[in-house]
Amino acid sequence: MDRGGMKHREGGPRTEMSGYSVYEEENERMTENLKMKASALKSLTIDIGNEVKYHNKMLGEMDSDFDSTGGLLGATMGRLKILSRGSQAKLLCYMMLFALFVFFVIYWFIKLR
Repeated sequence: MDRGGMKHREGGPRTEMSGYSVYEEENERMTENLKMKASALKSLTIDIGNEVKYHNKMLGEMDSDFDSTGGLLGATMGRLKILSRGSQAKLLCYMMLFALFVFFVIYWFIKLR
């Protein structure tokens, strides 16, 4: 094949290749290459989108779990506060009963002497 666009008859018939058809073939090849890259990029972005949806769903579930856990923990802390207040009142009552018992025992020992 000549660069000038002439036909060569050596080794069999060849079609005429002009500079235009060489560029056209190169454009076709580059177009196919670009299509493959665009297809790979599309597939990658779809996979990323699916992964983002999955992670958003997981984060939503974790958020609701943390909210319910926070509510449970708040309720437990409230119960502990009530229990601690109640325990102090009970403790004070037990201490007064013990003091009365001790005074009664001391009074009884003094009276028996």
